[in-house]
Amino acid sequence: MARELREVVFVDGIRTAFGRAGPKGYFWRTRADDMAVKVVRELLRRNPGLPPERIGDVVMAATAQVGDQGLTLGRDVALLAGIPQSVPGFALDRMCAGALTAVTAGSGEIAMGAADVVLAGGVEHMGHHPMGAEVDFNPRFVAERLVDDSAISMGSTAENLHDRFPQITKDDADRFAVQSQTRAAAAWRNGVMRATVVPMSVFTDEGWTLADEDQFLRPETSMDGLAELPTPFRAGGRVTAGNSAGLTDGATAALLASEAAAAELRLEPKMRLVAFSFAGVEPELMGIGPIPATKRVLEQAGLQMDDIDLVELNEPFAVQVLTWCDGMGVAPDDPRLNPYGGAIACGHPLAATGVRLMAQLAYGFRERPKARYGLTALCIGMGMGAAVVWESLVGD
Repeated sequence: MARELREVVFVDGIRTAFGRAGPKGYFWRTRADDMAVKVVRELLRRNPGLPPERIGDVVMAATAQVGDQGLTLGRDVALLAGIPQSVPGFALDRMCAGALTAVTAGSGEIAMGAADVVLAGGVEHMGHHPMGAEVDFNPRFVAERLVDDSAISMGSTAENLHDRFPQITKDDADRFAVQSQTRAAAAWRNGVMRATVVPMSVFTDEGWTLADEDQFLRPETSMDGLAELPTPFRAGGRVTAGNSAGLTDGATAALLASEAAAAELRLEPKMRLVAFSFAGVEPELMGIGPIPATKRVLEQAGLQMDDIDLVELNEPFAVQVLTWCDGMGVAPDDPRLNPYGGAIACGHPLAATGVRLMAQLAYGFRERPKARYGLTALCIGMGMGAAVVWESLVGD
């Protein structure tokens, strides 16, 4: 029996501050699932018209599906957040696109009528679970040449991008890193981040403190300072700590609904889901993943890059962003691209990042009422990319 799919809207999205991974970070003594609980509870507080029992599912992503971010994370977080036991939940993993995939999975439930409202997000405690530390890579990957052995190291894949795109120099990458830090600092000064970042009281070795600002912000970053940094992934390389995202802990959550449910509950949607796409590329060049994903999603939506008014593209490495710019014909200093800075400034807690991008895009629509379409996109470890097109509902 044929039936119509329902429209899906993004109502709200928030995150914790992103803390430095390790003993010096905000969240060293905080559980990953408690970070996720914090953002879920804040979503409910910010949207009091939503009865918790109307939530149809809770979808939470984590790349390291172990320890304090293991088990069936969505269900665990729902119960810990006080959501009724009648509300189910599940966990998923698509590495850096975990939260983005949680959103597309939840949107599918809404579109099909399986749920009216879904909470979706992600958490990554890279201090408790360093990337790859608890993974047993199958030796066949390298022994049978299924992937290049550099695919296992994200920093090495970034160096590979410099090799593949020699026109993108270290100076280009450093220049973009300075831009990211400068734009992020301005966003914090202007109150942009206060609308999307929820402060969280945390216990540290020095006692209780408030995690209310990203720990990797370096507004004083300069080209001269970046030029002096070592290249840890290759002698004489081009990838440094300064033109890469720092290892971070953080959590995000988004509130999604059908258009009808949002109207019924008097929620205030910020944007409508238009289309989404995932793509696969060579694992050792994982950073190019957003290029085919973006081209595919634009084709689905019947749009061109010139139709996109705002872009929130993840910044695991500056060179990765620059390859996307090269592939999509967008200038690195285009004001549409990451107007509030990106992961080079705030950090990239893997599975959490997708919703950060969406929350910033929604805020960008609010600041630019004439904007109509926006894009959120990421590269993904082991050679993938993801992209989502959104339509602004500001003023509707």
